[in-house]
Amino acid sequence: MSADIRTLGKSGKQFMNWAKTYSCTPELYFEPETTEEIKQILSYASQKGKKVKTVGCGHSPSDLACTTDFMISLARYNKVLKVDKEKLQVTVQGGCLIKDLNEVILPNVGMAFSTQGTVSDLTAAGIISTGTHGSGANYCNISACVVDLELMLSSGEVIKISQTENAELLPVASLSLGSVGVILSITFQCEKAFNLHLRQSPDTLGNVMANLDSYVDGSEHFRMVWYPHTESVICFSADRTKKLPNAKTSWLWDMLVGYYLLQFFLWISTFIPRLVPIINRTHFSLFGNVVAEKVNRSDLIFNFNCLFQQYVMEWAVPREKTSAVMFELKAWIEQTRFPAHMVVEIRFVKGDNNYLSPCYLQDSCYINILMFRPFNKLVAHEAYWTAFQNIATKHGGRPHWAKDHNFSGAEFQSLYPKWREFCQARDKLDPNGMFLNSNLERVFGMKPSNCHTV
Repeated sequence: MSADIRTLGKSGKQFMNWAKTYSCTPELYFEPETTEEIKQILSYASQKGKKVKTVGCGHSPSDLACTTDFMISLARYNKVLKVDKEKLQVTVQGGCLIKDLNEVILPNVGMAFSTQGTVSDLTAAGIISTGTHGSGANYCNISACVVDLELMLSSGEVIKISQTENAELLPVASLSLGSVGVILSITFQCEKAFNLHLRQSPDTLGNVMANLDSYVDGSEHFRMVWYPHTESVICFSADRTKKLPNAKTSWLWDMLVGYYLLQFFLWISTFIPRLVPIINRTHFSLFGNVVAEKVNRSDLIFNFNCLFQQYVMEWAVPREKTSAVMFELKAWIEQTRFPAHMVVEIRFVKGDNNYLSPCYLQDSCYINILMFRPFNKLVAHEAYWTAFQNIATKHGGRPHWAKDHNFSGAEFQSLYPKWREFCQARDKLDPNGMFLNSNLERVFGMKPSNCHTV
């Protein structure tokens, strides 16, 4: 390895995720710009017997990205390599931001992703590696949109994986938790650009659960949010439209009420927990108890503001188990009077064939709980997390890989029919375990996580 490459590694740099819930200090931190630099970093790591963790924007609210060995950020390995207007495909380097694709590249060529998650300030490699998803009964998570990818192994060898080359590895590498190598490039299948007509309306949890199929199948993209300590939900239905965008921005009001005031009152509630139900009801009356609609570009409808730092746990349960899980969660909150913050988000995703997809061979409902951290304050959430995990597990749930869970290899073997096949492929691609960290060693049943958490 050349001295120049070695000097790219920074020591003493602390990595912290967006939610400021996990942090680590890698021995060396790299931001390579070229494929050759990545290759030389891996060679150096191999010589020194170090593990390597590749990271994107750090949005995962878990310790998935943490390491005390070498860390490679793909922030500068972010080019758009090819746009194929005929096939409606785009090929990008692993560090390319989805936000940049949405705002600059895809609109200019009349293309768009078929579905997206909550935020787009994520890397291409990050969204597929963790199974990022949107909502829509006929839409899989974004990993299922991968046409092909290039992967650099620990040896520095680069292999191409597609339906025609190394096809047996496509369901492994398309959603791998970053455990098989460094994703150099990805080709995504897109579609022609489209606008979405979004309709928002208040409802009750009981009514939606009693008529769930009508709601979920009644629009292309349906999701809902429930306010704990109430019966109230907000339903969001979105469909493709030829109408022109008419959305109005209210960033000043959103910033004042949705950010500063909400954060202030939630901070007060950490001292007086009984205020949480009042806060939830008030927020619903201000923002949720209205009928509204708007038309906008698809990504601007898919994405929405996550406000501020939060603890997050999300599980994918079989779609037919949605009502049972929601009612049991509601009953637990009411029985324990736990001050659960708003909102619980409920989304629906079509099954796919990627071995580690939480939606592997089953249509799923993702249920996402959170506890805000007002002004970065520590907030008790462990009892809520344990109760929800127990409920989701009882109904065959699988955890979202990017978010908090404490499952390990033994539990996953029973949840994923192709778990053994994935592990066998992973061992062949990364025989020395270079791309493992404490989180993945726990996931694969090797040892518990030791990353610093707050």
